[in-house]
Amino acid sequence: MRYLMMTKPTEAAPDEKLFAEMSAWIEELTASGVLLATGGLEPGGFRVTSAGDEITVTDGPFAEAKEAVAGFALVEVRSKEEAIEIARRFRKLVGDGESVIQQVFGP
Repeated sequence: MRYLMMTKPTEAAPDEKLFAEMSAWIEELTASGVLLATGGLEPGGFRVTSAGDEITVTDGPFAEAKEAVAGFALVEVRSKEEAIEIARRFRKLVGDGESVIQQVFGP
């Protein structure tokens, strides 16, 4: 089962200790084969919409900064419970904030 774990931005600035802890954790998850991809997202982005034959491209940002997604991790796990445990470990590591986890369907 694959899950996309997204985190929202916070006011707290990361420090060297957090960078070191995250690096070690990412190495652990990668070595175990659980972590497939991870990254940060730029806050703006763009939206592409279609209505009939018309395609419209609109520059972002679209949501309030506190609602935007700041980063993501794509993981492959055996169960929903394992995905939740990884998310719990992440939140304990980075502190206060919010993450959203959604199962990814398809091959």
